[in-house]
Amino acid sequence: MSGRVLITGASSGLGRQLALTYRQAGWQVWGCGRDEGRLAELAVAGIIPLRFDARDGDATAAAAAGLPPLDLLILNAGSCEYIRDAHQFDGALFARVIDTNLVATGHALAAFLPLLGKGSRLAIVGSAVSWLPLPQAEAYGASKAALDYLAASLRLDLQGTGIGVTLIRPGFIETPLTARNRFAMPCLLPVETAARLIVRGLAAGRSQIHFPFRFILLLRLLGALPLGLWLRLARHLT
Repeated sequence: MSGRVLITGASSGLGRQLALTYRQAGWQVWGCGRDEGRLAELAVAGIIPLRFDARDGDATAAAAAGLPPLDLLILNAGSCEYIRDAHQFDGALFARVIDTNLVATGHALAAFLPLLGKGSRLAIVGSAVSWLPLPQAEAYGASKAALDYLAASLRLDLQGTGIGVTLIRPGFIETPLTARNRFAMPCLLPVETAARLIVRGLAAGRSQIHFPFRFILLLRLLGALPLGLWLRLARHLT
C-alpha cells in the first residue's frame, strides 16, 4: 500500500525516520520542518520539503496552499524541556513547550485536516508520559496529556467522515531530543524500530499505538499504586 503522507517535525528524530520509511515504501512524502539544511537532506531522498514554523498559524496555512488531498497526516512536531525547580516555576519555558507541542498542533490541524477525506487517517504523536505524572515534566507532560484529549475528541467529531484518528504514545526513542536527557531511560528503542511499529499500527488502522510493551506496562502499574506510595517512590527519580 502507498499513498500521500505529510509529516510535521520531519527534519530530525522520529519524524525524519518516519518520512524516510514511508518514502522507501513508495509513498509520496511531504516532510515539514524549520531547518533548511536538514530538509535539503530529505529532498535528496525523494521527500518533498516544506519549510515553515508550525507555531506560526499564517505560515502553516501558507504551506498547505496548493497541496493535493492526503491519505495520511502525521502531526509529530514537538519539543521537550523540563521544569528543574517547581518552586521557581519557569512560566516562559512552560509557554514555549505548550506553544510548540499543543498550539502548533492546532495550527497544523487548521491547515492540513481539510486535505483529508474518506478513507484517510490523522495521527497525533503524544507520549507515554501521559500514563503517569513524572518529576520535572510539568510542561512536557501537560502538553502531551492535552494531545491525548485532543485526539480523543477529534475521533468523536470525525465519526462519519471516513477519517480515522490515531493517537501514538511512544516511550523513550533514540533521537537527538532524548540524547539531551540526563537520566536513565528504560526500554530505550532505536528510532528505526519505533518508526516500523508506528507504520505497522497505522496500516492496521489502530486507534492507539503505544510501545514498548514492558515500559507501558510499568507505567500503568505504577499509576495504579496508591498516591502516597507513588510520591515516595518518585522522590528517587530526581
